[in-house]
Amino acid sequence: MTIAQDLERSQEEWVEIEYPPSDLESQEPPLESYLHLQQLLLLLKCLDWLWKDRQDYFAAGNLTIYYSPNQKKSEYFRGPDFFVVLNTERKPRKSWVVWEEDGKYPHVIIELLSNSTAKVDRTEKKQIYQEIFRTPDYFWFSPDTLEFQGFHLVDGKYQDIYPNERGWLWSQQLQLFIGIYEQKLRFFTPEGVLVPTPEEAAQTAQKRAVTAEEAAQTAQQQLELERQQKEKLAAKLRELNIDPDTL
Repeated sequence: MTIAQDLERSQEEWVEIEYPPSDLESQEPPLESYLHLQQLLLLLKCLDWLWKDRQDYFAAGNLTIYYSPNQKKSEYFRGPDFFVVLNTERKPRKSWVVWEEDGKYPHVIIELLSNSTAKVDRTEKKQIYQEIFRTPDYFWFSPDTLEFQGFHLVDGKYQDIYPNERGWLWSQQLQLFIGIYEQKLRFFTPEGVLVPTPEEAAQTAQKRAVTAEEAAQTAQQQLELERQQKEKLAAKLRELNIDPDTL
């Protein structure tokens, strides 16, 4: 068989190959969106930056909480999108095991709503956090629609947290406001100051340094201008046979 015949046969076999359609539905478990990931990282970064000098809390995202009364990891577990436990040791953990943490449950939980989880977050999880976890502050937020709601535990039942004039909700546990800023959920101090990310804090510090340097340069230039004006005035007085040092 010649090279040309061999090539022609290969082309015929290539044409006969049946390819699957390109629009097959993925059978992999659904993953959270890019917006969910960015929102989760933002909450963690901001709180860790604000509390960088504290060692008495634990904040995590997408970490499993095991709460079986039988102390079995094979039953009764949940994975909130974001949660904070207060009055505990700040250290890395692979999971939060209630019976290994003095029976402590999260003090604050934030769930990020999605089409696949919103119903459970509003109903089943809310009931678990209210009746079993007894988490004092529970919030949910949709990175897609910006739906934002919060609840505080009062006499064992969740009551709505009403927004202030800016639409922010107060977290009694964190002693911070939580609100939407540039379409993302952010923390605010009691004075209404945005809690920055480390990157934002560095940019602010750099801007302040540049402003301070510019102010110093301006002041130096003003002093130099005044010095030159004094020298000119002294020279003019000497032309008039007046000793400027006697004035």
